[in-house]
Amino acid sequence: MQIIMAEKYGFCFGVKRAVDGVFETAKRGPVAALGPVTHNKVVERDMFAAGIRIIDSPEQAKSGDTVVIRAHGEAPRVFDRLTELGLEYIDLTCPCVAANQRLARDKFAAGKRVIIAGDANHPEIVGINGWVLDNAIIIADITEIEDITFDDTAEYFLMAQTTAGAEEFAAISRRLAEILPKLEVVNTVCADSIRKQEATAELAGQVDKMIVIGDKTSANSVKLYEISRAIQKNTFFIESIDDLELKNISINDRIGITAGASTPPATIKEAIRQMNELEKTAENPEQTCECQDNCTCADATAKDTASIEGEATRDEATTPDSKGENFEEMLEESITSLHTGQIVKGKVISVVNGEVMVDLKYKSDGIIQKGQFSEVSDLDPATVVTPGDEIEVFVLRVNDGDGNVLLSKKRIDAQKGYRDIEAAFTESRPLRGKIVEVVKGGAIVNICGARAFVPASQVADRFIRDLTTVLGQEHNFTILELDKSKRPWRVIAGRRELAATEAEAKRTSAMDRLAEGTKVSGRVSNVAKFGAFVDLDGVDGLIHVSELSWGRVKDVSDVLKEGDMVEAYVIKLDKAKGKVSLSLKDVNDDPWGNIEGRFPPGCIIEGKIVRMAPFGVFVEIAPGVDGLVHISQIAHKHVAKPDDVLAIDQIVQVKVTELNLDKKKISLSIKEAIGVEYDDDYDYDDDYDDDYDDYDDDDYDDDYDDDAPVVAEGTEETAKEETVDVVEEDEAEAEAVTEESESQETQE
Repeated sequence: MQIIMAEKYGFCFGVKRAVDGVFETAKRGPVAALGPVTHNKVVERDMFAAGIRIIDSPEQAKSGDTVVIRAHGEAPRVFDRLTELGLEYIDLTCPCVAANQRLARDKFAAGKRVIIAGDANHPEIVGINGWVLDNAIIIADITEIEDITFDDTAEYFLMAQTTAGAEEFAAISRRLAEILPKLEVVNTVCADSIRKQEATAELAGQVDKMIVIGDKTSANSVKLYEISRAIQKNTFFIESIDDLELKNISINDRIGITAGASTPPATIKEAIRQMNELEKTAENPEQTCECQDNCTCADATAKDTASIEGEATRDEATTPDSKGENFEEMLEESITSLHTGQIVKGKVISVVNGEVMVDLKYKSDGIIQKGQFSEVSDLDPATVVTPGDEIEVFVLRVNDGDGNVLLSKKRIDAQKGYRDIEAAFTESRPLRGKIVEVVKGGAIVNICGARAFVPASQVADRFIRDLTTVLGQEHNFTILELDKSKRPWRVIAGRRELAATEAEAKRTSAMDRLAEGTKVSGRVSNVAKFGAFVDLDGVDGLIHVSELSWGRVKDVSDVLKEGDMVEAYVIKLDKAKGKVSLSLKDVNDDPWGNIEGRFPPGCIIEGKIVRMAPFGVFVEIAPGVDGLVHISQIAHKHVAKPDDVLAIDQIVQVKVTELNLDKKKISLSIKEAIGVEYDDDYDYDDDYDDDYDDYDDDDYDDDYDDDAPVVAEGTEETAKEETVDVVEEDEAEAEAVTEESESQETQE
């Protein structure tokens, strides 16, 4: 006889957690379980013996009771009612079920109709349905789909009861996908259930007889029986070994055994023990069988069969390969021992809502909670591991009080990373790291899976005021300090010198790529009052405020903002200083083009006053074209100050009196543009003679050039040189501001 256990069987993590939690709670006082904790009569009998009562509603609880929420979970209204009644309770909902409750709630809140594949009367489904205000569509079988009226315009979300059959759920998913254009599907069948089903199917195809141990009210046990029965007709569904008719067992059988998630280990061990005894009895029938002739009991049957098949058959049956070991001992040995601080390997069972369940070959599965998978807080474990993957984990706690084995993967990654960090520190070798968090005084970098602190002054080669702008960036870092006496190790890293070296190499490369007159693109990295800096992938170029537009720009931020992508022309390169001057002005759009044809001397046009000076006002007659109305040309009477009679943004009629195309200057007159009767007895010219004589044309040039577009007389090259002179003054101011900031940072 061969007895083969399924690869996965018995108590699942959630059920064991609930059962252990109930018995532990009962040690502290009276307990009332809100419904059967597990679908198994043996467990129920043991709970009754321990004084644990089963109630159907919160109202049935007594004063002083601790109410237990079983692994199946409950609807929010149940928790609310317990609170209203002032009852103490402990929530032992299976983590997988709790994750499914939250998933259903979130999808429902997002406006989707929730569909659950499962039994509408099962307590798990009743609980999940409560999280969506009892509006879920429950489908137990694919044939029920045709009787449901769906809205083609609505969005649907399909999930499954954790103990549902994987094949049935797949069939329901395919059918719904055919008829619902807006369907999202998430397979929420418990990974543990899937593994039990797969193991049962595999074993059923390898044996002569199959025994499924479980309660007939347990959905997952019934599912295992159905799966096995479809493959192996000689499948027996028993609640305990006492239910097995031994006459159906032969010493030559290969017998497979599995058990549902609600079946306690004691029941499984007893079944294996008795099967083991049956095997021994079959080998030595003369020592145990006291039956009479024609007896049909299992012992007699075994004796007759052995005598017919002869000694050779009996020898074959007792060889180590066919007989196997003592299965009770195998069961005990299969349970791994764990202790806090241990490093073990396990297989990923499932990844649900960022939490990873791991099979450790222990009596309880392990769980890697959010925050213990990686130092990168926003990393989704599902993108790194999948069910079946083998991973190495650190045991944080064998029992957290709820039966959970708490694990950490990031602790393992950190320990490995510390070895690499120590080697890099010794060899003065840089390591790659990712900036994952901004903290007071600097940032946290993930280097080789370990946390390292980077002071703000070491994040880059220049001061960065807002460190959130570098979150998620990957760079090389130098290990500056390493203190192994701390737990965990204290690691301080930086990249200021590295960044400076990298920036210089990048700047040199960028300068080699650039040429005056070419068009380049880049992102605005900083905005100042005098212009905007543009990142040209290795070097910053400055667009002076005068080069932002052919028109007048009052505020740089009106045209550009930090982060904007721009295309600009290179108007000057200083490779020695690593400076680049840029312009947004396209020479093809020069507003002074055909100016003589557009505004010939003598024409009267309308303009807007844009600036005032002691000697007159500047009037914009076209975008980018300003003309000067001298104070003597404002009115036919004496004007002491221009702002006595005029205002900024005022629209006025002006006459073009003179064009200087070489210097790109236009002289305008307001008084000649308006019809006014002159007083023949008044000498208007004399009134202005003193002021006009005192006015120096050079002063006009200087003041006009400060705000007017910088294009001087002569060639385009001359214009560029004068523009860059202004730019360089502002660049000097920018450098001074940067140096002051860095000095302040160093002092801090």
